[in-house]
Amino acid sequence: MKLQLILITLFSTALCSSGHSQDTLRLNLRKAEQLFLEGNYQLIAQQYQTEQAKAEKITAKLFDNPELSYENLFYNHETGKFLETSMATGQFNAQVSQVIKLAGKRNKNIQLANAGIKVAEYGYFDVMRTLRYELRSNFYKCYYTQLSASVYKNQIAALAQLLNASEKQLKLGNLATKDIIRIKSLVYDLKAEYNTICNEAEDLETTLKLMTNVKPGNKLLLKIETTDTSGFNLKQQSYFKLLEAAKANRADLQLAKAELGFATQQLKLQRALAVPDVALSLSYDLKGNYPEKYTGLGISVPIPLFNRNQGEIKKARIAVAAGNNNLQQKEAALENEVYNSYRSALRTEELYQSIDLNFDADFSKMLTEVSKNFSNRNISLIEFLDFYDSYKTHTLQLNNLKYERMNAKEEINYVTGSAIFK
Repeated sequence: MKLQLILITLFSTALCSSGHSQDTLRLNLRKAEQLFLEGNYQLIAQQYQTEQAKAEKITAKLFDNPELSYENLFYNHETGKFLETSMATGQFNAQVSQVIKLAGKRNKNIQLANAGIKVAEYGYFDVMRTLRYELRSNFYKCYYTQLSASVYKNQIAALAQLLNASEKQLKLGNLATKDIIRIKSLVYDLKAEYNTICNEAEDLETTLKLMTNVKPGNKLLLKIETTDTSGFNLKQQSYFKLLEAAKANRADLQLAKAELGFATQQLKLQRALAVPDVALSLSYDLKGNYPEKYTGLGISVPIPLFNRNQGEIKKARIAVAAGNNNLQQKEAALENEVYNSYRSALRTEELYQSIDLNFDADFSKMLTEVSKNFSNRNISLIEFLDFYDSYKTHTLQLNNLKYERMNAKEEINYVTGSAIFK
């Protein structure tokens, strides 16, 4: 068991100190967002979809090409010649035709393409909204996890010094062996926990690197500006104000409306497709018609006797009904998400405001005094270890509360689709 603890200690120390050989990238939230907007692959992929939708509009604006047909006498058995075109012994005919679309099909195709562009654009904004929330939430989580890791690191260093001094006291006969074992056990436990929190921080850093397109070899050193934590005043906002902002700005709600608009436009187009198009033609025939050198004007139109596009029209109607249902679902979900996020943020902020911010500094000073008193044998080992455990628990809980407070701010921005809190 002791050997396993020593191996864990060596592994965690090697793992967390390996960053010294890496390039350190100092990153605040603004810089992270800039890198995210410039290099995130998911955003770039969504931009391609928007460009494809715009290309569909170009196609919709184009008119049908005219069609040219030509037929020539291949072999004249009377003269024994091929492909004759002379008036005396040859024959050929030519025709040019143009399809004329009726019922406003071209215009409806353009409107459908415009609706498709809106769907792609709102899809892009919704992806950005989701990814930005993930980026900022991960940034805060990683930052406070790094802070917690530094607490472990400082505790381990302080205890290592205390252990060294205690071993000297043991040789002098001033301390019992069991006390040394208890201190060593605490050091091993802290190093094992330090290893775990280093792994968590590394995972969070990896997520940030993927989202900002930062090279894997860079070590992220995160920084939070004072304005990020001080500019959050939830009491100035009300639930109804946040709900109005969400209804106006939520990209997924606008996407649902755009999809309904697309389905509605598709229904109009399918109804128009039930109306047959007209083909006009102009033909010339050298000798195959009466009179010779025949010119003719033709018109053709299919008779909508059996196929009146019934199936596609029904599918389009179902899509409109499904779009209405999806929109209502989004609106209901939006109201619940805003309410839940608002109430959670209020509770978190109330808890945060109830904490004495000077308590953390006082606790740190007291820790130093407790260590001195233990070295001077003014307090027992049990009291010393109990205080150390209380200090660690308090620090981790405080860092977690700070993260939850900042994440609550980001969640309100996310559910409202707005930058209410910068």
